[in-house]
Amino acid sequence: MLRSRRLSLSGILLVVCSFAAAAQQRLTDPEIEQRVNALLQKMTLEEKAGQITQLAGMSGQHLEMIKQGKTGSLLGVLGAREANEAQRAAVENSRLKIPLILGYDVIHGFRTIFPVPLASAGSFDLQLIEKAERIAAKEATASGVKWTFAPMVDIARDPRWGRIVEGAGEDPYLGSVVAAARVRGFQGSNIADPESVVACAKHYVAYGAVEGGRDYNTAEMSEQLLREVYLPPFHAAVDAGVGTLMSAFNDLNGIPASANHHTLTEVLRGEWKFDGFVVSDYDSVHELIPHGIAADDSQASLHALTAGVDMDMADDD
Repeated sequence: MLRSRRLSLSGILLVVCSFAAAAQQRLTDPEIEQRVNALLQKMTLEEKAGQITQLAGMSGQHLEMIKQGKTGSLLGVLGAREANEAQRAAVENSRLKIPLILGYDVIHGFRTIFPVPLASAGSFDLQLIEKAERIAAKEATASGVKWTFAPMVDIARDPRWGRIVEGAGEDPYLGSVVAAARVRGFQGSNIADPESVVACAKHYVAYGAVEGGRDYNTAEMSEQLLREVYLPPFHAAVDAGVGTLMSAFNDLNGIPASANHHTLTEVLRGEWKFDGFVVSDYDSVHELIPHGIAADDSQASLHALTAGVDMDMADDD
């Protein structure tokens, strides 16, 4: 487990260093790897924990935590002024000067508004879908955002589920090709490109299959149904080079998605050879407590890390 955690932290730092390289000079992959390994050797345990912690928004307290190396990412920080203030705290005032990853939900355009994902998927025009995400990426990066929590690639077959609008509908083939197109649009040919954002395929997995269409609910299904319907769009996103995935809120056959070793490690890492990183959904690590598998936040964190979650979103666990 310790080796896998080191590899996942390496993945986070690789993304960060790739962006930094684009901002300063073009570095080769071996040079970036060398920089990452050198950073890992210098980091304290607390700084490593900081790099896999994401905070929501920016405050005076958060700025102090950035300077102390206690966070690696911020959610919802927009605009050059706030983005630059946060990055200065990281690269000028922290011990290791590691830039932050600034993330945001870029769902159907950033400044230029495009049709919602369900509507654009209904066009069946993959080139147009990819082009729209390329435009969104250029606009988002101009505001300091380098990571988008999209595309949502959940298959949804119950119209009562309120998040159907964010996906491509009920068909796993259409969902797969649309997922790949959106990833290509966001990330371009190289995530180190200053006008590219890292994509995040969500919500892994079976979030759209919750019983009764009730958000956060349980999903019960056979392994065959999981593999034939709900996993293919995520696999397509991985094959398209997606940099990150987001673990879901729901439980799958009694095991919470954000603590599910089978899906997060055996399938994603073992079978698909995914080498990016997994971020939890908002507060979903803490929610392992009401799921009943953790007594407190420390235990919840351990369950998530052991299963294969690499970054904790917003709940300070």
